[in-house]
Amino acid sequence: MNTRLTRTLTSVTFGLAMLCGLAFIGTGITHLLDDGDICVQTEFWRNAALAPDGLSVGKGVEASSSAARLCQHSPSTGQRAADLGIELPWLLFGALALLLFSRVLEGVVKQGPFTEAVARRLSVLGWFVAVGTPLTGLVAGWSQSWLVDSMAPIVGSGPTVSGPLVLVLAGLAAVVMGRIMREGVRMREDLEGTI
Repeated sequence: MNTRLTRTLTSVTFGLAMLCGLAFIGTGITHLLDDGDICVQTEFWRNAALAPDGLSVGKGVEASSSAARLCQHSPSTGQRAADLGIELPWLLFGALALLLFSRVLEGVVKQGPFTEAVARRLSVLGWFVAVGTPLTGLVAGWSQSWLVDSMAPIVGSGPTVSGPLVLVLAGLAAVVMGRIMREGVRMREDLEGTI
């Protein structure tokens, strides 16, 4: 096993986790200090003909059907929070997932790949990804739906789940691999005990 490559991957993964964490903090601060317009994409408006007396939008909202976009001038505090709820959950999820993955790689470097600690860390990463992906998608989707509804009440699309839900399968695969590795470690310990 190439330890130098694994150490490099561990450092790069940890660095990416820190960058995602800084992006999370920076995005939160800049959005809170920003007093400009907020915009949201919505599939409802795509291919819709916006007549002046057609679909109603809230006061201070600019709608563009060609871009499937709604923009709110002078947004409320709740709208700003919902705008943050679209971006921040995925940044936090990415930072934590990368941090957990760097812990798995750190365990591989220190103890080797087939140890109880690495198997446990892999299972924790897998459960985090499998459960965290739909939860993060639900928070982001709900925030987007609420923001769209606050700008154009007639839309009322309801909460959705956004994001790459295929990550759930990757998380479950990591859980299964962690279980297999744990059983392999136990079998090796039993074999070493009988010899």
